Amino acid sequence: MFEREYHTTDWLKTATIYEVNIRQYTNEGTFNAFAKELPRLNDMGVDVLWLMPIHPIGLKNRKGSLGSYYSVKDFKAVNPEFGTMQDFKFLVDQVHQLGMKLIIDWVANHAAWDNVWTKEKPDYFKRDESGNFLSPNDWSDVIQIDHTNTEQQEAMIDAMKFWVTDFNIDGFRADLAHLTPLPFWKKARTAIEPLKADLFWLAETEEISYHEVFDASYTWEWMHKVEEFKKGNTSLNDLIELLMKQSTEFPASALRMYFTSNHDENTWNGTEYEKYGDLAKALAVFSFTWNGIPMIYSGQELPNNKRLDFFEKDTIDWKENNELHDFYKVLIQLKKSNPAITAIDTAVSTQLINVNPSNTVLSYLRTKGKDEVLVLLNLKNEHAIVKLVNQPIAGIYREVFTKKEYQITEGAQLEMSEYDFFVLEKINS
Repeated sequence: MFEREYHTTDWLKTATIYEVNIRQYTNEGTFNAFAKELPRLNDMGVDVLWLMPIHPIGLKNRKGSLGSYYSVKDFKAVNPEFGTMQDFKFLVDQVHQLGMKLIIDWVANHAAWDNVWTKEKPDYFKRDESGNFLSPNDWSDVIQIDHTNTEQQEAMIDAMKFWVTDFNIDGFRADLAHLTPLPFWKKARTAIEPLKADLFWLAETEEISYHEVFDASYTWEWMHKVEEFKKGNTSLNDLIELLMKQSTEFPASALRMYFTSNHDENTWNGTEYEKYGDLAKALAVFSFTWNGIPMIYSGQELPNNKRLDFFEKDTIDWKENNELHDFYKVLIQLKKSNPAITAIDTAVSTQLINVNPSNTVLSYLRTKGKDEVLVLLNLKNEHAIVKLVNQPIAGIYREVFTKKEYQITEGAQLEMSEYDFFVLEKINS
């Protein structure tokens, strides 16, 4: 493994991330319009707001009429579509007044064809033998940054510092972090961390080595494996093997971010209901109760049943009441209040529980001292009488959603409907 030089701030261990798609969030699609939603999100219990890129979007080779957030024209400006610099500062201040944090998406690997650096510093970008800029992969609306250029690295770090010092943001979500060499990120965090000690660094990657710098990483492999399970292409045992493999491969200090949707998944692969159907809520429960940091995407509290356009205006169809607001509120409150589901806490034990039927129900017990949370997830479209097998579990447990109490002893049986879930919090010792 490796020695980690950086400290993960303690508040992350019980935090919930909420990804914000400013363009599609409101009819106005602005910072000011979104700011009006903060009390609702605060009531739900959200800790960290992650804003997709806030920067101006390139015009040259733009996709669609509005373009991709990830085609950055100027790393030290805001997209006029969203408002002004002052509007953004007001949003950050409002977030902080409510006790929440705000991080911004950072695209360090590529930029727009008409990024301000293309004229001022063309050597910041890779070019072919004829001197033409190059697009990475098949992303025709962006050009590849030359990561070997140390002056470019300093300019990028200077831009990151700007948002910390002038706007008091709380961290960065690094887009496709592994496409930018790890030494750059080390250089960046070392330079920026003294400006604000409790910054959150989230990496879109599953490269284990990137935890040398980043606090949290993605769980794409888990997401895709569960989708294959829902299609009948893999087994519950395969899911368990993946969880066990990842728990040993990643260092104990590595926060893993679990989610059922995000901007990419929603737009390109489908909503969580397209992918998981009625299993979606049980998977959300998993995201909050397994050893990691959960993330909610804009509109999931509705729930959102439509794919949001990436390059055009396509407002979320909000209703008067969000059906899953209280569902997420219960999970978030449990995450904060019960030490047994604190993430990356070496004093917390996570134990898989043997149950029958073993091919249908995923069950695990999380324990810290006298605190216990027992989770049962019926992952199949089958009614199940679940029996705990050879497990030293005993006591009275309260289900956090229904508030119903259960006397749990060796060999206890619980009846579960299709795709049902129980989150049982021990209430006696």
